Amino acid sequence: MSNVTEKFVPEPERYEISSGPIHHFELARRDFFKLLGAGIAVFAITKNSQAMQETTPTRAFHQEELPKDITAWLHVGEDGTVTAFTGKVEIGQNIRTALSQTVADELHVPFESVRLVTADTALVPFVARLSDAGVRVSLFIAADPAQIEMAAKLRAPVIEIHTGAWCDAVVDGHEAKAELEWRRIVAGAALAHSAGLEVHAGHGLDYATAEKIASLQEIVELNIGYYMIGEALFTGLAETVRTMRAAMDRGRRKAGGPSLAGGRQAGKA
Repeated sequence: MSNVTEKFVPEPERYEISSGPIHHFELARRDFFKLLGAGIAVFAITKNSQAMQETTPTRAFHQEELPKDITAWLHVGEDGTVTAFTGKVEIGQNIRTALSQTVADELHVPFESVRLVTADTALVPFVARLSDAGVRVSLFIAADPAQIEMAAKLRAPVIEIHTGAWCDAVVDGHEAKAELEWRRIVAGAALAHSAGLEVHAGHGLDYATAEKIASLQEIVELNIGYYMIGEALFTGLAETVRTMRAAMDRGRRKAGGPSLAGGRQAGKA
């Protein structure tokens, strides 16, 4: 009798190698929470249940009464189109695509059937009251047509176009992205001006980008702070202001327009 202990190692059949898994787990995330998290969901909702009651509407969609205190909500049309309303705004972080995709995933609908309405807030009465009281309201927004049109509807006299995405692309050497963002700014400034808005711009501007954007005659003020204070550590604040002013004036002369408003350029970066 042999003293060698042989170890048995089973080998799979050929059909087992190419066959699919025996068990299929198709439980989606929403179904999972329906099974295991129903109790938690119920208790979480009851805390703010007042917000879900229909009250006198402050906004309406096809004359329907809407929740009063919820800042993001959905409307599902008879044709299956989903309209998502949110108070968030697009300032270069690509939330429009991300939020639309989230809605499509959660509701199991095609991405193409989702329409996103941003900047849908309860600011209307507040901006109106401030304006009526003589308070000059300025909204810091992206060069997005929907946001610009909303600013006009809010009766805000001034907008400041967010230039951060453009400036970042310029500094990083992403020429294609920089050109795309620049075209958005040019178009946004023209649209805002035609809507009767006073147009400012700011965020991330340096000497080079300030000179270029100063060539847009629709823009009457630039808000620059962080970059100028950083430069002032090396050259002094007075010299930094003179250099920035000279860059802005060069850009204005290229456009053949009047100088930008003086004394208000060192705002926020």
